[in-house]
Amino acid sequence: MRNPIIVALDLPSAPVALDLARRVAPHVGAFKVGKELFVAEGPDLVRRLRDTGASVFLDLKFHDIPNTVAKAVAAAVRLDVQMLTVHCSGGSSMLRAAEVAAQETAATLGRPAPLVLGVTVLTSMDTAALRELGGETNLTLQVERLACLAADAGLRGLVCSPLEIEAIRKLLPHSLQLITPGIRTGAEKSDDQKRTMGPAEAMAAGATWLVVGRPIYGAADPIAAARHLLELLGA
Repeated sequence: MRNPIIVALDLPSAPVALDLARRVAPHVGAFKVGKELFVAEGPDLVRRLRDTGASVFLDLKFHDIPNTVAKAVAAAVRLDVQMLTVHCSGGSSMLRAAEVAAQETAATLGRPAPLVLGVTVLTSMDTAALRELGGETNLTLQVERLACLAADAGLRGLVCSPLEIEAIRKLLPHSLQLITPGIRTGAEKSDDQKRTMGPAEAMAAGATWLVVGRPIYGAADPIAAARHLLELLGA
């Protein structure tokens, strides 16, 4: 079975992140580099991860005018990342520009295009948070609307909470890859993730990849935590 676990390296520095990556690499499928680590360490951290042979998910959630996002995506492709994120709320023109930039830049480099993932609604948000923003206050409908917008713009993957997987699978082709944060085993302390699910349940619902952060990097024994997640998945 392909290992579906993506470890979120939500850590403050390269030495800490690279040490964790080295330790858990045999038990996971990829590593996610988010804003904290990327701002602290820059593109060199991504290059160092790629030098180990690890797949990298660059989670910077681009959201800007189409031309700016296209250039940022092209730069990410040149870093040789395997996945990257853009906000669906940037609109269809921005989403199309991101996918085109990924495909065209990868073609010039002679490598596969990374998976451009549309972020629907952050897993830290709930109905009350949507109400603050105005517009649609039904969270499921908002996720479905943004998911369809991304698919129509040509994106091949989405980031969504585990609670919306089944609804998206009913709406869109199964070839669409779904990357799911908010994965919890039940042993963690409560945090800012509001829409969560266990790993086996998320995979059964139709997730392609599971993003797991605190349950691994916050564990006393990250290797044991990663192995436990695989056991929960029946691997």
